[in-house]
Amino acid sequence: MCGICGFVGLEDKGLLSRMNGVIQHRGPNESGIYMDKNIGLGHQRLSIIDLRTGKQPVHNEDQSIWISYNGETYNFLDLRVELEEKGHKFYTNTDTEVLIHLYEEEGDLFVKKLNGMFAFALWDSNQKKLLLARDKIGIKPLYYTISEDGSFLFASEIKSILQYENLERAVDLEALNLTINLMYIPGERTMFRGIKKLLPGFILTYKDGKTNLHRYWNLNINPIKDSESYYARELRRLLEDAVKSHMISDVPIGSFLSGGLDTSTMVALMSKFSEEPVKTFCMGFGEDTDELSDARLVAEHFGTEHYEFIITPKKGLQILEKAIWHVEMPKINLFPYYVSELAAKKAKVCISGLGGDELFAGYLRRYKAVLLADRIRKLIPAVVKGNLFTKLGFVDRGGRYNYFLALSKLDDWADFYLVLFGDVLDKNELDRLYLMGANNGDLKAEFATFFNNDLHPVDKVLLADIKTQLVDDYLVVDDAMSMANSLEIRVPFLDAELIDLSCKIPWNLKYRNGLGKYILRRAMSDILPKEIFRKKKRGFGMSSYSWFKDELREYSQQLLESEAINDYFKRDRLEKIFRNAENESHRHHQLMLTLLSFNIWYKRFIED
Repeated sequence: MCGICGFVGLEDKGLLSRMNGVIQHRGPNESGIYMDKNIGLGHQRLSIIDLRTGKQPVHNEDQSIWISYNGETYNFLDLRVELEEKGHKFYTNTDTEVLIHLYEEEGDLFVKKLNGMFAFALWDSNQKKLLLARDKIGIKPLYYTISEDGSFLFASEIKSILQYENLERAVDLEALNLTINLMYIPGERTMFRGIKKLLPGFILTYKDGKTNLHRYWNLNINPIKDSESYYARELRRLLEDAVKSHMISDVPIGSFLSGGLDTSTMVALMSKFSEEPVKTFCMGFGEDTDELSDARLVAEHFGTEHYEFIITPKKGLQILEKAIWHVEMPKINLFPYYVSELAAKKAKVCISGLGGDELFAGYLRRYKAVLLADRIRKLIPAVVKGNLFTKLGFVDRGGRYNYFLALSKLDDWADFYLVLFGDVLDKNELDRLYLMGANNGDLKAEFATFFNNDLHPVDKVLLADIKTQLVDDYLVVDDAMSMANSLEIRVPFLDAELIDLSCKIPWNLKYRNGLGKYILRRAMSDILPKEIFRKKKRGFGMSSYSWFKDELREYSQQLLESEAINDYFKRDRLEKIFRNAENESHRHHQLMLTLLSFNIWYKRFIED
C-alpha cells in the first residue's frame, strides 16, 4: 500500500517533494518521483510485494509511460502471463508494472480487467495525457482539484494537495451540512471547496487543460432466482478464492477479529490456508457491548496468536486531533486508529471483514423497518399517511430516531431512508442551528438515485448503504486510520467476483425471518463455532454518551468561544444543547462530538 500524488501544469520539484513528504506515513519504506516538463508524479511506498525491485513510479520499456500506483491487483499474475505471451518485457515482479503493459494493450478501459483495490495516476507522454482511476467499489481514495491558475493536482490525501500554496482553503458548506446530518460526506464533495473525490468505478483523463470523467463500472443489483444450496456453495467457493488471493504478501499478515460472523469468516478461511497461526487483533471499550469474549472464543477455536486492546474515553480524546488530521474531515468514529496501531506492531497487512454487512444484509433494524413501512404503505391511503404520521412525527423534537416522522415520508423512499437512518435534522432544527442558510435539498439528491428503480425496498436500502456509507464513511475511516499507522488493510468481502455474486442473490436469502446474512451463515455453517451463529448483531464503537459524561462535557464548553463554531452556528442553540445535554438524546451527544471535531478540523486545516 502506498501514497501517490502529483500535478500537471507545474514545474516545481520542491512542491512535489512536499506533497510526497506529508503522506510519508502511507509508505515509509521508500520515496520516489518522476519529473518531466509540466508533469510530476510522486510515490511513497509501503513494501508488501517484491520488496527488492518494486520502487515507483514504474515505467514501460521505452520510459514513455509512467505510473504511480496505490493498491493491490489480486489477479496480476494471470494478467502478467497473458502480457508476456504478447511480448511485453518486465523489469519488476510487481502488480504495478502489469498495469502499464495492460494499458498499452487495452487503452484507458484496461481497468475493467483489474480485480483489486487501487487508485493510480498514469502519465502517457506520447499523448500528453494523465489518467487517474479508482477501483470499482472505492476501497482506496483519490482526490483532485484544478487551481485558479489552471494547474491540476491530485493525491491520496488532501493534505498533499494543500501543499500548493496558491490553493484557497475554504469550507464547502454543503459538505458541512452533509457532515452534520450524516456524519460523513457522500458523493464527490469534500470538506474543502473545490477539492473533489474521484468516485469509485471512474476514470478521469486530463489532457490539453480539459478533464473528462468516465464511469467504467457500476454496481448493478439484479437478483436471479436459484436454489439456496447453489448460492451457499458459490459464496463459499468465492470466499475461499478471495481470502486466498488477499493473503498474498511478502511481509507478515494478520486479521482483525471482533467475534462477529464477518471477521470470524475471515479468520476461519485464513487458518485453512495458513501454515502458521493467524495473528488476530481485537479492541474493546470497557462496555457491556464489547465483543472481546466472542473474539477470544474464535481465537481459541482456530488457535490464533491473539492480541487485545481496551480503549477508554480519555484515550479516545487524546487521539482525536491526530486522527482528524489523518481523516481530513470532522469525524467521531475514529476508533480503528487504535486497533490499527496494535496490529501494525505485529504485521504490515491486516484482513478486515468490512463489507459483509452491506453485501449480505447485516443491519437488521433497517430491514425490519423497511419491510414494516412497505406493508403500511400498501395498506394505508396516502392522505391518511401524510396527515396522521406527520402530526405524530413532530410530537418528539428531542432528535431521537423518529419512526412516525419517517413513516410520514413513505411516498418517497429516499426521504424515509434519510430520516430513519441518517438522523437528518428537519428544517426547524436546521434553522435553529445554522447561521448560514443551509438546507437538505442536496442531501436528498445524493440518495434519490438509489431509490428511483424497481428493486425491492430491502435491495434499495442495500444499494444505498453500499454506495454511500460503506464507501464514504467506513472505507474512508479504515483507510485513513490504518495508513496513519503504515498498515495495509485488505477487504476480501469486496472482491469483484464476490460483489457480482451478491448482486445476484435475492434479498430474502440475505435477510430471512429477522435473521441477517442468512446465506453467509449457510455457506460457513460447517467451519465456524456454533456460538457465532447465536450471537446478536452489535455495533462497533463507544457510546457517545460515554464520551460526553466522562471527558467531553467540560471540553465541549470551550466550543462556545471558538471562532470557527461561532462563524457557522448560532450560539444560543449551542448553549441550549450543551446546557441540557445530559437530558438530551443520543443524537445530540453525537451532534456535540461532530461540532467538536469540526472545530478541531477547522483550526488544523483552515486556520493553520
